[in-house]
Amino acid sequence: MKTLLKEGIKPHDGATRVDGKKWSLMEKLLLGLTLDQYVQQVIRNKFNWLLAAIFIVGVPLIIYRFVFGLGVVTHSSYEYPWGLLLGFGLFCMVPLSASGFMLGTTVEIFGRHDFEPIERLALLNGLLGYFFAVVYLLVDLGQPWRLAYPMVYSFGPAAVLFLVGWHVATYLSVQIAEVSTAFFEWIGFRRGYEFIRKGTIGLTVSGIILSTLHQGALGALFVYAPGKVHPLWYSAPFQWIHFFVSSIPAGLSMVICVSTVVIYTMKWRCDKRFIESLDRITISLAKGAAMGLITYLFIKFLAVAHDNEWAYLATGWGAWWLFEIFFGVVLALITFCVGIHHKNVALCRLGALITVLGILLNRLNTSLITFNWELYQEVPHVFEIIISITIFALYIATYRFILNRLPILYQYKSGVDS
Repeated sequence: MKTLLKEGIKPHDGATRVDGKKWSLMEKLLLGLTLDQYVQQVIRNKFNWLLAAIFIVGVPLIIYRFVFGLGVVTHSSYEYPWGLLLGFGLFCMVPLSASGFMLGTTVEIFGRHDFEPIERLALLNGLLGYFFAVVYLLVDLGQPWRLAYPMVYSFGPAAVLFLVGWHVATYLSVQIAEVSTAFFEWIGFRRGYEFIRKGTIGLTVSGIILSTLHQGALGALFVYAPGKVHPLWYSAPFQWIHFFVSSIPAGLSMVICVSTVVIYTMKWRCDKRFIESLDRITISLAKGAAMGLITYLFIKFLAVAHDNEWAYLATGWGAWWLFEIFFGVVLALITFCVGIHHKNVALCRLGALITVLGILLNRLNTSLITFNWELYQEVPHVFEIIISITIFALYIATYRFILNRLPILYQYKSGVDS
């Protein structure tokens, strides 16, 4: 696209063209380019070749899994009921998608309209994160077509899984509605846009309730397996709050990371408002993430003290727990504080990256690495690793497709393009 911009070719960013005629749907999908121009820019992009290579290998494996069953691509057993597909796809993707309800609350409830340039990006990050967490779940379920049974046909309101299932389903519906304003704007469906905007406050409040409960419910799942997760990563009274509180810096840091990737790889799609406000917003998000990390750090040590698990810190697992804490929390917190104090955006972005990696490490430790710590360490099947990478590549491809077209990074022009 940068090559076309140098040639003076401007991508579609409004309802009408320079000559006053409306863009057709196909022209919008092609970004206002001719078919030849669009194909040329797709072929020139080396990242598209990487995605194609991943899909060529991974998609047949996903088909293979559904034809011959889950056992041919995982090491799942009664001792290890979930593997990488849920350890990464569900337990890691969900906390990194907490940005939607936080930025929605900031802008729509607290009236901080100075965060508006990044609000839609945060909402999209939340929607796609939850959606692909469900995709990972469907691939991991033995009979995914029976997903509705425990939710509809066999009510079990006392079960945490029942709670998680309904929270994900309803919150995903709320997020689709929130992001639909950008879609309605893009296709020119004014009535749909106005209808959703009238219910913005209700959708935002619903998002707050559903997301906060769901983040905690994911942690509560581990209460079903006392003794299986290492005591340093398990605390029955605090398990739910560990997951909820850690999702706050995770979601904010993920928005910082995504916006950083966007500004360096898709600057052509960002408007002036987004570009000029990004540094200020990044520092503000870093402040929120830092406060979340401080709270999380305090609660982690509080849980160790409450359960009197200090002796475990002198073991090998204790050294691993301390590494997670000092790398994923303390180091990230120091980086954030220095970056905020000196208004250094690069350091704030580095702190966000460390936070994201720390959250990934924590969730994998809890769901995989320290699970059945007294038995044996489960190594994911190579096919499961490839399938996980393939679904994540599909997540990235979907992210790029939407950001290239819908008014997420730019304001849609309803009149004649300038």
